[in-house]
Amino acid sequence: MAPDFRSCPESAAGYGPLMSVAENGQFSDGEFAIEDMWLGVFSAKILASGFGQVGDGRSFAFCIEGQNLLVEVYRPRLKGPVPQPEDVVATARRNVVDVDIADERSLGAAVRDAVALAEAAK
Repeated sequence: MAPDFRSCPESAAGYGPLMSVAENGQFSDGEFAIEDMWLGVFSAKILASGFGQVGDGRSFAFCIEGQNLLVEVYRPRLKGPVPQPEDVVATARRNVVDVDIADERSLGAAVRDAVALAEAAK
């Protein structure tokens, strides 16, 4: 089952600090980068979402839904700023019970692993 990012919380003021890993959108070719990551606590839940570049021309987005990390990897050269369902080339769902999702480094490592293990979308 493909992740449904419509159910992931939107980022909003008060969710927590914005983490920009890649400065000014500058990436080296072939480099994995999380461009933006939002972390925060809302109604006693830890929420997180973000997006980045795989390094081979593809981009990805992720969010936490319940106890799962959901990742979608998109095809290279998207036609618009918002990926469409047909742009999804791979997905991953991973349980994050053993990940400190309140820690940007831990969540970033989990995202990188999930992107690397994402399976082709059907």
